[in-house]
Amino acid sequence: MSTSAWQIDRLDLDAYLARLGVPAKEPGRSALAELHEAHVRTFTFDNIDVLLGQHPGVALDAVQEKFVGRGRGGYCFEHSTIFAASLERLGYQVRRHLGRVGDPDAGAQQGRTHMVVEVVLDGQRLLCDPGFGMSLLRPVPMTDGAEDDYLPGWRYRLRRTDAGHWALDRRRDQGWEVAHTTDELEVTPVDVVIGHHFTSTYPASHFTTGLILAKHLPGRHVTVTHESLTVRTPGAPTEHRPLHAGELGEWLSVLDAGLLPDERARLLEKVRTLTSP
Repeated sequence: MSTSAWQIDRLDLDAYLARLGVPAKEPGRSALAELHEAHVRTFTFDNIDVLLGQHPGVALDAVQEKFVGRGRGGYCFEHSTIFAASLERLGYQVRRHLGRVGDPDAGAQQGRTHMVVEVVLDGQRLLCDPGFGMSLLRPVPMTDGAEDDYLPGWRYRLRRTDAGHWALDRRRDQGWEVAHTTDELEVTPVDVVIGHHFTSTYPASHFTTGLILAKHLPGRHVTVTHESLTVRTPGAPTEHRPLHAGELGEWLSVLDAGLLPDERARLLEKVRTLTSP
């Protein structure tokens, strides 16, 4: 797929890197890892614009204005779109992939509604996943059985499935749990638009019916929904409890969701309608 189709020339690379607080470096494994972690720690994973009925779309111009211009976050289509564009501008060899969230053997059929980025570096394929609810902090080699334990207590594994796809597993107390499976089909910009349209408008999509706001903070990962709070700390028990009345506003500040005052007010009101009996 030609890079011109993704309009990567429209990215203000200097502004993106400044938002992340990292300098431009020659392509390399350590530079890629630094950029991946900086992106994940800078931007929230959230569906706020979907809930507010104001999503600007997943074209690079819209994502750039939202992420770089405002410091907002979003979900996988946005994260991977701008991350892939930045990598290509920095000289990396990039492919975009779509995948299915959850375990394909669990019974429920899932659409191709997750987007990841592959980098080929020095002949090695690397999976970058900057836009998942609990994202990888650093790339994982695309080799069968590769494991990542960058933070002790948070283990990930990448493996080949019988269908020839890539399954990303996360280690839980009860064993390995499938986060998503990614295929090898070519991805074009219209595929991303279609996936985003389904995810952001389909009545049964969980992005249209409830809030999710997540971010890696120093030493912990926090996920806030309209109903609950989950705090994961490497090597420690997970804290999961109901969200207290009035608590969401505090987490919008702690997680630096980047909302304008009007957006914040409308989101709090929207969440009240979601949690009312």
